[in-house]
Amino acid sequence: MGNRLSKIYTKTGDLGDTGLGDGSRVPKIDPRVEAMGTVDELNSVVGLLVEELLGIENSELGSVVKFLRYSQHRIFDLGGELSIPGYEIISEFHVNQIEQDLDRLNNKLEPLKNFILPGGSRLIATAHLARATCRRAERTVIAIPDRASAQEKAINSNAICYLNRLSDYLFVVARTCARVTGVMEVLWEKG
Repeated sequence: MGNRLSKIYTKTGDLGDTGLGDGSRVPKIDPRVEAMGTVDELNSVVGLLVEELLGIENSELGSVVKFLRYSQHRIFDLGGELSIPGYEIISEFHVNQIEQDLDRLNNKLEPLKNFILPGGSRLIATAHLARATCRRAERTVIAIPDRASAQEKAINSNAICYLNRLSDYLFVVARTCARVTGVMEVLWEKG
């Protein structure tokens, strides 16, 4: 791959618009740009979670790290997909991959009997932060067609499914971290 950016600042967005991957320009407050930014934020938070996980020597969490690193590439792909209206990268295959790993992890957990609050350790809280960010990314992607212009194409349904499954996966990762590290989950207590 050659050099992608020879100069970091271009000044083309100084008046509040930005370029999409197809060459069109839209306001930075466009729902598609909001979704792209939130997906980028999700990737950053997943990266933070991976770095937290790397501090723990455990083969089970090592497989989570491997899957999350792979997922970061798919999240980046999703951002690219969103930057080109009508373009699709995320497929049912990617959704199925998450489901398989999610089932593998979830089979080792006790059934839920109560709501869980983010906390118990920094690692667990970071996993929940990634989950909450993923849920927000999902909402922003879903909002694109509702708030977009009539010419804009519909959003890839697999992209929405992908984010939905990934947030479930991150919830199970938080629970797995609690189990593997021996930290009690913080259970919600009714008022």
